[in-house]
Amino acid sequence: MITLYTFGPALGLPDLSPFVMKAELLLKMAGLPYQCDTHGFRRAPKGKLPYLDDDGERIADSTLIRFHLERKYAIDFDAGYDARERALAWAVEKMLEEHLYFTVVHARWVIDTNFERGPARFFAAVPAPLRPLVTALVRRKIRHSLYAQGIGRHSQSEIETLGCRDIDALAALLGDRPYLLGDTPCGADASVYAFVAGLLCPVFDTALRTQTEHHANLCAYAARMQARYYPVTA
Repeated sequence: MITLYTFGPALGLPDLSPFVMKAELLLKMAGLPYQCDTHGFRRAPKGKLPYLDDDGERIADSTLIRFHLERKYAIDFDAGYDARERALAWAVEKMLEEHLYFTVVHARWVIDTNFERGPARFFAAVPAPLRPLVTALVRRKIRHSLYAQGIGRHSQSEIETLGCRDIDALAALLGDRPYLLGDTPCGADASVYAFVAGLLCPVFDTALRTQTEHHANLCAYAARMQARYYPVTA
Protein backbone atom coordinates (compact mmCIF):
# COMPACT_ATOMS: atom_id res chain seq x y z
CA MET A 1 0.00 0.00 0.00
CA ILE A 2 1.26 3.47 -0.89
CA THR A 3 1.20 5.97 1.97
CA LEU A 4 1.08 9.67 1.16
CA TYR A 5 2.13 11.98 3.96
CA THR A 6 -0.03 15.10 4.10
CA PHE A 7 -1.08 17.98 6.34
CA GLY A 8 -4.72 16.91 6.07
CA PRO A 9 -7.97 18.60 4.98
CA ALA A 10 -8.49 22.19 6.13
CA LEU A 11 -10.65 25.20 5.30
CA GLY A 12 -12.73 23.21 2.84
CA LEU A 13 -9.69 22.05 0.86
CA PRO A 14 -8.30 18.50 0.65
CA ASP A 15 -5.06 20.05 1.93
CA LEU A 16 -3.79 23.61 2.39
CA SER A 17 -0.61 22.74 0.47
CA PRO A 18 -1.06 22.78 -3.32
CA PHE A 19 1.85 20.36 -3.59
CA VAL A 20 0.16 17.83 -1.32
CA MET A 21 -3.05 18.22 -3.34
CA LYS A 22 -1.07 17.72 -6.54
CA ALA A 23 0.49 14.49 -5.26
CA GLU A 24 -2.84 13.09 -4.13
CA LEU A 25 -4.46 13.97 -7.45
CA LEU A 26 -1.67 12.16 -9.31
CA LEU A 27 -2.43 9.05 -7.26
CA LYS A 28 -6.13 9.43 -8.06
CA MET A 29 -5.37 9.90 -11.76
CA ALA A 30 -3.16 6.83 -11.69
CA GLY A 31 -5.92 4.75 -10.10
CA LEU A 32 -3.52 3.42 -7.49
CA PRO A 33 -4.69 2.44 -4.00
CA TYR A 34 -3.19 4.65 -1.30
CA GLN A 35 -3.72 5.93 2.20
CA CYS A 36 -2.96 9.32 3.74
CA ASP A 37 -1.00 9.86 6.94
CA THR A 38 -0.95 13.26 8.65
CA HIS A 39 1.76 12.38 11.19
CA GLY A 40 4.87 12.26 9.04
CA PHE A 41 6.11 15.84 8.90
CA ARG A 42 8.90 15.37 11.44
CA ARG A 43 10.23 12.40 9.43
CA ALA A 44 10.00 14.12 6.04
CA PRO A 45 13.18 13.27 4.08
CA LYS A 46 13.55 16.84 2.79
CA GLY A 47 11.82 18.62 5.65
CA LYS A 48 8.68 19.25 3.58
CA LEU A 49 5.42 17.60 2.59
CA PRO A 50 4.34 15.75 0.59
CA TYR A 51 6.33 12.57 0.42
CA LEU A 52 5.19 9.02 -0.08
CA ASP A 53 6.26 5.60 1.08
CA ASP A 54 5.93 2.94 -1.60
CA ASP A 55 6.93 -0.46 -0.23
CA GLY A 56 9.64 1.11 1.89
CA GLU A 57 10.89 3.48 -0.81
CA ARG A 58 10.44 7.10 0.23
CA ILE A 59 10.01 9.76 -2.43
CA ALA A 60 9.85 13.44 -1.49
CA ASP A 61 8.66 16.32 -3.71
CA SER A 62 5.45 16.22 -5.74
CA THR A 63 7.20 16.27 -9.11
CA LEU A 64 9.57 13.47 -8.13
CA ILE A 65 6.53 11.54 -6.91
CA ARG A 66 5.09 11.89 -10.40
CA PHE A 67 8.33 10.63 -11.96
CA HIS A 68 8.31 7.67 -9.58
CA LEU A 69 4.73 6.72 -10.44
CA GLU A 70 5.43 7.02 -14.16
CA ARG A 71 8.53 4.87 -13.92
CA LYS A 72 7.39 2.16 -11.50
CA TYR A 73 3.81 1.76 -12.72
CA ALA A 74 4.33 2.60 -16.40
CA ILE A 75 1.82 5.47 -16.22
CA ASP A 76 1.65 8.17 -18.88
CA PHE A 77 -0.16 11.09 -17.28
CA ASP A 78 -0.09 12.94 -20.60
CA ALA A 79 -1.37 10.10 -22.79
CA GLY A 80 -2.93 11.32 -26.02
CA TYR A 81 -1.03 14.61 -26.14
CA ASP A 82 1.91 15.44 -28.40
CA ALA A 83 5.34 16.82 -27.49
CA ARG A 84 4.31 20.46 -27.89
CA GLU A 85 1.24 20.03 -25.69
CA ARG A 86 3.31 18.22 -23.07
CA ALA A 87 5.82 21.07 -23.11
CA LEU A 88 3.01 23.60 -22.63
CA ALA A 89 1.69 21.62 -19.68
CA TRP A 90 5.14 21.57 -18.08
CA ALA A 91 5.55 25.33 -18.59
CA VAL A 92 2.15 26.05 -17.02
CA GLU A 93 2.89 23.76 -14.07
CA LYS A 94 6.16 25.52 -13.35
CA MET A 95 4.61 28.98 -13.74
CA LEU A 96 2.22 28.03 -10.97
CA GLU A 97 4.70 26.24 -8.74
CA GLU A 98 7.76 28.47 -9.16
CA HIS A 99 6.10 31.88 -9.40
CA LEU A 100 2.42 32.07 -8.49
CA TYR A 101 3.04 29.92 -5.41
CA PHE A 102 5.15 32.60 -3.74
CA THR A 103 2.45 35.24 -4.24
CA VAL A 104 0.01 32.87 -2.53
CA VAL A 105 2.42 32.32 0.37
CA HIS A 106 2.73 36.09 0.76
CA ALA A 107 -1.04 36.54 0.76
CA ARG A 108 -1.57 33.85 3.39
CA TRP A 109 1.43 34.27 5.67
CA VAL A 110 2.41 37.94 5.48
CA ILE A 111 -0.99 39.67 5.37
CA ASP A 112 -2.12 39.56 9.00
CA THR A 113 -5.86 39.04 8.48
CA ASN A 114 -5.31 36.09 6.16
CA PHE A 115 -2.71 34.61 8.47
CA GLU A 116 -5.16 34.64 11.36
CA ARG A 117 -7.84 32.98 9.23
CA GLY A 118 -5.60 30.19 7.99
CA PRO A 119 -1.96 29.43 8.85
CA ALA A 120 -2.36 30.52 12.48
CA ARG A 121 -4.25 27.27 13.00
CA PHE A 122 -1.03 25.33 12.44
CA PHE A 123 0.23 26.59 15.79
CA ALA A 124 -2.73 25.42 17.88
CA ALA A 125 -0.74 22.48 19.26
CA VAL A 126 2.08 24.72 20.50
CA PRO A 127 1.79 25.40 24.26
CA ALA A 128 0.07 28.74 24.79
CA PRO A 129 3.01 30.46 26.55
CA LEU A 130 5.31 29.64 23.61
CA ARG A 131 2.83 30.12 20.78
CA PRO A 132 3.44 33.84 20.11
CA LEU A 133 7.21 33.34 19.99
CA VAL A 134 7.07 30.25 17.77
CA THR A 135 4.55 31.90 15.47
CA ALA A 136 6.67 35.03 15.11
CA LEU A 137 9.81 33.01 14.40
CA VAL A 138 8.13 30.95 11.69
CA ARG A 139 6.56 33.98 10.03
CA ARG A 140 9.92 35.77 10.10
CA LYS A 141 11.56 32.75 8.46
CA ILE A 142 8.92 32.75 5.72
CA ARG A 143 9.38 36.48 5.11
CA HIS A 144 13.13 35.91 4.79
CA SER A 145 12.51 33.04 2.36
CA LEU A 146 10.24 35.23 0.23
CA TYR A 147 12.86 37.97 0.25
CA ALA A 148 15.58 35.53 -0.82
CA GLN A 149 13.35 34.16 -3.59
CA GLY A 150 12.64 37.68 -4.81
CA ILE A 151 8.89 38.10 -4.43
CA GLY A 152 9.34 39.45 -0.90
CA ARG A 153 11.35 42.40 -2.22
CA HIS A 154 8.24 43.89 -3.83
CA SER A 155 5.35 45.86 -2.38
CA GLN A 156 2.05 44.11 -1.75
CA SER A 157 0.46 45.74 -4.80
CA GLU A 158 3.38 44.69 -6.99
CA ILE A 159 3.18 41.12 -5.73
CA GLU A 160 -0.55 41.05 -6.42
CA THR A 161 0.02 42.38 -9.93
CA LEU A 162 2.51 39.60 -10.63
CA GLY A 163 0.19 36.90 -9.26
CA CYS A 164 -2.81 38.23 -11.19
CA ARG A 165 -0.75 38.12 -14.40
CA ASP A 166 -0.20 34.39 -13.83
CA ILE A 167 -3.91 33.87 -13.22
CA ASP A 168 -4.85 35.74 -16.40
CA ALA A 169 -2.32 33.69 -18.38
CA LEU A 170 -3.72 30.45 -16.99
CA ALA A 171 -7.28 31.45 -17.86
CA ALA A 172 -6.23 32.40 -21.40
CA LEU A 173 -4.41 29.11 -21.94
CA LEU A 174 -7.30 27.06 -20.58
CA GLY A 175 -9.79 28.85 -22.81
CA ASP A 176 -12.96 26.85 -23.33
CA ARG A 177 -11.32 23.45 -22.94
CA PRO A 178 -12.59 21.25 -20.10
CA TYR A 179 -9.04 20.47 -18.98
CA LEU A 180 -5.70 22.18 -19.51
CA LEU A 181 -4.80 20.47 -22.79
CA GLY A 182 -8.12 19.17 -24.01
CA ASP A 183 -10.90 16.70 -23.32
CA THR A 184 -8.94 14.56 -20.83
CA PRO A 185 -6.85 15.61 -17.82
CA CYS A 186 -3.08 15.60 -18.11
CA GLY A 187 -0.50 15.44 -15.33
CA ALA A 188 -0.31 19.22 -15.02
CA ASP A 189 -4.03 19.36 -14.23
CA ALA A 190 -3.09 18.04 -10.80
CA SER A 191 -1.17 21.27 -10.19
CA VAL A 192 -3.68 23.51 -11.94
CA TYR A 193 -6.59 22.28 -9.85
CA ALA A 194 -4.59 22.45 -6.64
CA PHE A 195 -3.79 26.10 -7.25
CA VAL A 196 -7.18 27.19 -8.59
CA ALA A 197 -9.02 25.53 -5.71
CA GLY A 198 -6.67 27.20 -3.24
CA LEU A 199 -7.05 30.59 -4.89
CA LEU A 200 -10.84 30.32 -4.70
CA CYS A 201 -10.86 29.35 -1.01
CA PRO A 202 -13.38 31.81 0.51
CA VAL A 203 -11.53 31.96 3.82
CA PHE A 204 -8.83 34.18 2.37
CA ASP A 205 -9.60 37.72 1.22
CA THR A 206 -7.02 38.39 -1.49
CA ALA A 207 -6.67 40.16 -4.80
CA LEU A 208 -5.65 36.78 -6.22
CA ARG A 209 -8.98 35.26 -5.25
CA THR A 210 -10.88 38.19 -6.78
CA GLN A 211 -8.93 37.87 -10.01
CA THR A 212 -9.60 34.14 -10.20
CA GLU A 213 -13.31 34.68 -9.60
CA HIS A 214 -13.38 37.04 -12.58
CA HIS A 215 -12.55 34.13 -14.88
CA ALA A 216 -15.66 32.00 -15.32
CA ASN A 217 -13.65 29.28 -17.04
CA LEU A 218 -11.37 28.85 -14.01
CA CYS A 219 -14.35 28.62 -11.66
CA ALA A 220 -16.02 26.05 -13.93
CA TYR A 221 -12.76 24.14 -14.19
CA ALA A 222 -12.43 23.94 -10.41
CA ALA A 223 -15.99 22.62 -10.09
CA ARG A 224 -15.37 20.08 -12.86
CA MET A 225 -12.17 18.76 -11.27
CA GLN A 226 -13.76 18.60 -7.83
CA ALA A 227 -16.70 16.61 -9.16
CA ARG A 228 -14.35 14.21 -10.92
CA TYR A 229 -11.78 13.61 -8.17
CA TYR A 230 -13.43 14.73 -4.93
CA PRO A 231 -17.12 13.99 -5.43
CA VAL A 232 -19.46 14.78 -2.58
CA THR A 233 -21.03 11.59 -1.25
CA ALA A 234 -24.25 11.43 0.72
